This record gives sequence, C-alpha cells and structure tokens, in this order.
Amino acid sequence: MHSFGGIYFFVLTSGYLYVIIYNRMQNKRDREELSHLRSTLRDRLAELRRILKVVFGRSALVKGNVYELARKCGKPNCICTRGQLHRSMVLTWSEKGKGRLLSLPSKRVAEVKRKSEEYLRFRRVRARVTEIHGEILVLLDRIERLRREEPLG
Repeated sequence: MHSFGGIYFFVLTSGYLYVIIYNRMQNKRDREELSHLRSTLRDRLAELRRILKVVFGRSALVKGNVYELARKCGKPNCICTRGQLHRSMVLTWSEKGKGRLLSLPSKRVAEVKRKSEEYLRFRRVRARVTEIHGEILVLLDRIERLRREEPLG
C-alpha cells in the first residue's frame, strides 16, 4: 500500500508540475498560434509529398520547347517567297547562355514534346520545392520562438 501511495503522489505531482510549466510556457494566444503554425506546417509537408511525385517519375526529361517553325529558305524562285512558308517542328533550348535549335523528325515530335513538357513540370516543382523549403524554415523559426522559454532558475 505504501508504494502505491508513493506512485500516486508522484503521478499527481508530475501532472501538476506539467500544467504549471505548460501554462507558464504558453498562454492561450501562443497555444492558438502554435496550433495554426503546426497546421500550416502539415499543409506544406502534404503539398511537398504531393508534388514530389513528379520528381520520383521515371520518364526521361528533355530540356527545351517544341514548336512549329515557319520560315523562308532564301531561294528566289521558291514558293515561300509568295507566302507559303516552309514548316518544320523544332526543339529549342538554352545552353551556356546561347539559344539552340534542333529540327525534329516527324516520328519523334510527340515523344520529344511529351518529354519536354515533363521537364517543364519538373522545373516548376523544383521551384515550388524551393519556396516550400523557405516557408517551412520560417514556420519552424516561429514555432521555436513560441515554444522556447528561459531556463528555470
């Protein structure tokens, strides 16, 4: 019986001590803000989990844009001089600050276009991951400030 009373006293004392420290550490406004910050943090992590599916994809990426190019060839008697321009599908991209252009065979246009669109999705996700990373760091700093207290003494 004596040991049960000691355990009961310890549990009761620990509970009171927790309440005192918890109330000292956080007032109602701080607890509400912490709750909001944690909720926002969970939202950012869920968004990160959702958008990273693009990064874990297995399809190849092709940097650049696919579009139809219409131009004149320069021959004086060609039909293009009368307005019917030569058309071809091309891939354009930038490499070391210079614009590049590659003419695509018709049988590869759909494939290269799909891969370039996937590349664009990847880059957009990468940019958003960078933004989310910054937002998470700000949230963690705010949570830390609200939870931190001066040493007891």
